[in-house]
Amino acid sequence: MEAYYKSKRTSDRIKTSLSYGVLTIIAVIFIFPFIWMLSTAFKIPSEAYTLPPKIIPNTFTWDNFVQGWQYADFTRYTWNTLIVTVLATLGTVLSASFVAYGFARFKSRYSGVLFTVVLATMMLPSQVTLVPTYLLFTKLGWLDTLKPLIIPSFFGGGAFNIFLLRQFFKTIPKDLDEAAYIDGANAFQIYYKILMPAIKPALITVGLMSVTFHWNDYMSPLIYLNSDQNFTLAIGLQFFQNSFGSSQIQMLMAVSLITVIPVLILFFIGQKYFVQGITMTGIKG
Repeated sequence: MEAYYKSKRTSDRIKTSLSYGVLTIIAVIFIFPFIWMLSTAFKIPSEAYTLPPKIIPNTFTWDNFVQGWQYADFTRYTWNTLIVTVLATLGTVLSASFVAYGFARFKSRYSGVLFTVVLATMMLPSQVTLVPTYLLFTKLGWLDTLKPLIIPSFFGGGAFNIFLLRQFFKTIPKDLDEAAYIDGANAFQIYYKILMPAIKPALITVGLMSVTFHWNDYMSPLIYLNSDQNFTLAIGLQFFQNSFGSSQIQMLMAVSLITVIPVLILFFIGQKYFVQGITMTGIKG
């Protein structure tokens, strides 16, 4: 019996070691591009192209950040990206929570069908709706403006966000609603005074995902924006690369590093709520 337990402990240790080993290798593979970007951002031009590449530069320089930022109008690109990210995130959180509240608290004959249709939209590739959406924005005169990147967020907020928030709403007892009704509150007051504060982790999760998506979005600005003055950071970086190719890779990496720092800081600040929001999603179906 003792030999059996000893063999089982040895087997468990081997499995644990293998799991940590595989996870470590995967983590290194995923983080290596970021490490290379961080390293190249501080290198002088002659060191940026050495083979094999050096992770730690012999000579550190901050000039790449200053010169790279001045090579294009990145201040304007940052301002445009900030406007799009803040307004689109606000629209996503408000509209998704409002729709999710309706699906979680109000029942009708077609609620199940409508919710299924909403979930089914997640299966549609974005390329399927690209042409009709482009034609619609052309008719509205929104091309080469920031409107196509902001206004659609105020109409539903995305099927996944609706699903996530609906699951959170369903974890809150309806007794709270009934007590509020007895005290004279209406449905809208219950929504924003009682339920919205109760689902704060889910709202922060949706907000973080929306900020990350809109800050890094490349495809939508590429399709709808033409003027340099309306470019976002993702398009600005592509513009920089097209202008200088790989001859100024150290400056490109320096500017890229600047653009990812706000998202990283925001993620680490809200990481606790993000994990909590994801793990509590499936408590009640």
